[in-house]
Amino acid sequence: MSETAPTSASRRQVLARAGALGVGIAFAGSVSEIFAGTAAAQGLGRGGYGPLVPDPDGLLDLPEGFHYKVLSREGAALRSGEGKVPSNHDGMAAFRGHHGRVHLVRNHENRHNAKIGVPTVKGLTYDPAAKGGCTALALDGRDNVLGERVAIAGTAVNCAGGPTPWNTWLTCEENEDKAGTNGYTKDHGFIFEVDPVDPRRTGAVPLTAMGRFQHEAIAVDPRTGIVYETEDAFQKPFGLFYRFLPEAPLGGTGSLRAGGALEAMRVPGVPDLSAVQETGASFGGVEWVPVPDPLAKETPIRLQDFGPKGITHAQKLEGCYWGDKAVYFVSSFARSAEGSAADHFGQVWKYEPGKRRLTLVVVFGPSTDIQLPGESPDNICLAPRGGLMVCEDGNGAQHVYGLTKRGDVYAMARGRQNIGTPEEPEWGEFAGVTFSPDCATMYVNCYTPGTTFAVRGPFHG
Repeated sequence: MSETAPTSASRRQVLARAGALGVGIAFAGSVSEIFAGTAAAQGLGRGGYGPLVPDPDGLLDLPEGFHYKVLSREGAALRSGEGKVPSNHDGMAAFRGHHGRVHLVRNHENRHNAKIGVPTVKGLTYDPAAKGGCTALALDGRDNVLGERVAIAGTAVNCAGGPTPWNTWLTCEENEDKAGTNGYTKDHGFIFEVDPVDPRRTGAVPLTAMGRFQHEAIAVDPRTGIVYETEDAFQKPFGLFYRFLPEAPLGGTGSLRAGGALEAMRVPGVPDLSAVQETGASFGGVEWVPVPDPLAKETPIRLQDFGPKGITHAQKLEGCYWGDKAVYFVSSFARSAEGSAADHFGQVWKYEPGKRRLTLVVVFGPSTDIQLPGESPDNICLAPRGGLMVCEDGNGAQHVYGLTKRGDVYAMARGRQNIGTPEEPEWGEFAGVTFSPDCATMYVNCYTPGTTFAVRGPFHG
């Protein structure tokens, strides 16, 4: 049974202006809930870092006092000699290595017709006909690249994913093509585990029990090992929010291969999350329904029969992360013209497993009557000393935004790489924002032309 709770902070609308040209973003809700009890709550009483300074090299605008280093560019030679740096840089995570090293694992959201595919490597390739996968970078303490290699190949449309408590990366295929479609020789739509230090330990093994669907991102409950999964489905019926109950929870690298049970979230009385518009709206008694056919042999999971009560859908379920005994997930936008129950330019939801309660924390967009620069939040990360970082994915100039605990929104970075024409400019979206283990560096990708940046400066500490 659903219930509506008062918002923990007064409803507010914030318009932030930053940068030489000015950027706008509006939202309503209690951003402080996102950071409660996490390391990200440190230093969040402050605002942003000032206006963005145009980059004379035309790549990345940053606030004064910040600087970037290009770590990797699409089309350059991989240092391993395995081929070229692939196209379409997407989700990414940073892991602590020995002697101050940092290991980055980076997704490549390559479809069958990608410009530069991930090179096939023996022992690391799932389907030789597929062009997606991951590459791994090894960095020293000053963000100098020590190595760059293929981490997994032969997968399709690797969008986001997430880190595990045992320091591996789960890369997600946002694709559900079967063998014989688009030239593929194997079924796709799976999650794969990637060891950032030694990818051959994990190989290219699909974690089939975790479901075959258009995966976006995951988050792992570090107490129970339960894995939460988002589905980024573009057309109605839209995606579902899942949880995977592993047979060998928290068992370390390779343990997810032991299998488990996949379930989908049902919010009683709420068939479509976009219908919920008020921040602070809270729904108790959330149910988890077994997925009839996790491999979707005949029917995509979101179209399967979940019984007379149905199941809860949402458009564009994307970012997902764990914090403060809860999992947070993002719906990037919803459009009634495309079949959603209502419109919004982004929602952030919080699910508390211990209370079986779902709460709408933040809403971006329409109720404020302020047009966002593009579809709002996509990849999101908790910045350990700088708040929440949000990658924009839409039209026009593309930004990485920061949100502080008190609700200030500021521009952290703006892309300058024009992939359109002078008459009709177009900029590649940002993706994969993440921080180094020591919090000194923010890493972020430009999707196209594929570029990985390391950003340093006076992050709040």
